[in-house]
Amino acid sequence: MKKSCAYIVIIYLFFNSLSFSQGTKVRKIEFYVAPGVSWWVGIVNQGELMPVQNGYKADLHSNYGNQVQPLLISNQGEVVWSEEPFRLWREHDTIYLVSASASLQYRKAGNTLRDAFLYASRTWFPPAGKLPDKLLFSAPQFNTWIELTYDQNQKDILQYASDIIKHGFPPGVLMIDDNWQEDYGKWDFHPGRFPEPHSMMDSLHRMGFKVMLWVCPFISPDCDVFRDLSDKGVLMKEQDGSPAIVKWWNGYSGLLDLSNPGAVSWFTRQLDLLQEHYGVNGFKFDAADFEFYKGLVSYGHTTPQEQCELYARIGLKYPLNEYRANWKMAGQPLVNRLRDKYHTWEDLRKLIPDILLQGIVGYNFTCPDMVGGGDFVSFLPGNTMDPELIVRSAQCHALMPMMQFSVTPWRILDKAHFEAVKEAVTIREAFTPLILRLAHQSALTGEPIVRPLEYVFPHRGYAAIADEFMLGDSILVAPLLQKGVSERNIILPPGKWKSTKGKTYCGNKTISLPVALDELPRFFRIK
Repeated sequence: MKKSCAYIVIIYLFFNSLSFSQGTKVRKIEFYVAPGVSWWVGIVNQGELMPVQNGYKADLHSNYGNQVQPLLISNQGEVVWSEEPFRLWREHDTIYLVSASASLQYRKAGNTLRDAFLYASRTWFPPAGKLPDKLLFSAPQFNTWIELTYDQNQKDILQYASDIIKHGFPPGVLMIDDNWQEDYGKWDFHPGRFPEPHSMMDSLHRMGFKVMLWVCPFISPDCDVFRDLSDKGVLMKEQDGSPAIVKWWNGYSGLLDLSNPGAVSWFTRQLDLLQEHYGVNGFKFDAADFEFYKGLVSYGHTTPQEQCELYARIGLKYPLNEYRANWKMAGQPLVNRLRDKYHTWEDLRKLIPDILLQGIVGYNFTCPDMVGGGDFVSFLPGNTMDPELIVRSAQCHALMPMMQFSVTPWRILDKAHFEAVKEAVTIREAFTPLILRLAHQSALTGEPIVRPLEYVFPHRGYAAIADEFMLGDSILVAPLLQKGVSERNIILPPGKWKSTKGKTYCGNKTISLPVALDELPRFFRIK
């Protein structure tokens, strides 16, 4: 009875706008969270905070360095959606949402988390029926960032690629990261660091790699491109009409106004020329975080969120793509990577909840950052590498939709730890046909490739499980995520399960298993 009263409160407050200062109209929803009800919010970088607990606060006017989706879903089939950002908070057993948009709405779509997701997907972000490039799924990716950081150069990139093959890894996608270019906005290979880019690209292709280049929407303010684009009026502007100069993680730059067709045409032309002249296969699209656009004026009078969305739409032209920031582009054939993680066990334990949240808010083609962490500061001279962490990170990646290396395991690991990493890659190779099959299904249905236990086995108390996941509906994966531990407890849902060692278990219980350095616990559901 109390839950029914909660729905009345939602409807009443939704249809009665409240007035804030200066006559601003807002919409407010508040609802009671009954015992056993769990809610997830579409803020990917906060997966480890889900389900929402008492004291939680968030504001979708920020993208928190990663993808966001203006969505809440519950394990009782409930959905909240808004076309615009909203604020939310939980106080005890009540969740409050406030938005300036009349699109803020609540729906009861079914009785499970899966019901809620499927309703939201088909209603607001239906699957496009297309995949990003299959190579992103079928082979481990390699990114030059950690090894080379801002010293991207032809010689070392060729050596990096050669070493991948030399050490027994299959060629796949190779991403050349920031500072390969002449300048921000001058999208051509730097002639000093890349004396023969055509030759380099030909060599990489002969080795079997497809090559992606890092790009961003920033334009260095002291280069001729900035002056030209400023004259054409295709940069973001200050309130007085002058070109905006924004501070970002690597300096101060102008910013493309992607609501202006001229800016989009110019930018895509630069990318197309890289493909035509050098045979570049695709692009890692960085930046477009909301914060860079706040307070600026655009041609189309767009919000910061809309600029982020427009940036993501550019990637639809290029099947080989990757994004870190995103807004309302779920269901599209875009790769969404988790934001950079530190080389710590704490951040390793964030991978599963973050990537599970990506999936259940619609960002289904996902990449869990880089093996061992993608924050380069963790790998600077003087910092200590943890070989066990590298191994457990590789195992955590192994059965996720994608697997990406950057720091080279053969450089930093002894033989035992290196062989354990290679074993993780071997495990992935055995599951690649299934991962590709699930990716194809996801392109048609929108359903995530990796799924929370609550999604597959509803109403059994699994909502808060953050160290196990399902690959599809039939494979349970339980990586070891604690340092110095050789045994872990594993929750087996109801049914019969077969381990990789051939032992059969009856589910609906917790088991304890020893886990060797080179082992990734996984179980096959027996129907």
